[in-house]
Amino acid sequence: MGLDIRWPIGLMFTLVGIMLTVYGFVTRADTEMYRRSLDININLVWGVLLLVFGAVMLFFANRGKAKAAAGGEG
Repeated sequence: MGLDIRWPIGLMFTLVGIMLTVYGFVTRADTEMYRRSLDININLVWGVLLLVFGAVMLFFANRGKAKAAAGGEG
């Protein structure tokens, strides 16, 4: 069967990661917003983490597709 769950998971996490990263980057000068999180730009940190996780999922999905095209299973 050709269904690989890593594609939609990777796309979802990548898109949410991009949105959070951009939002965290745009609001990085707003010190009052990040006072509750000990002056850590939590949107930027989690945005980058979600972006990396999504990219890893997409990488493995692409690698699995290439392996299946070459004749290997999974």
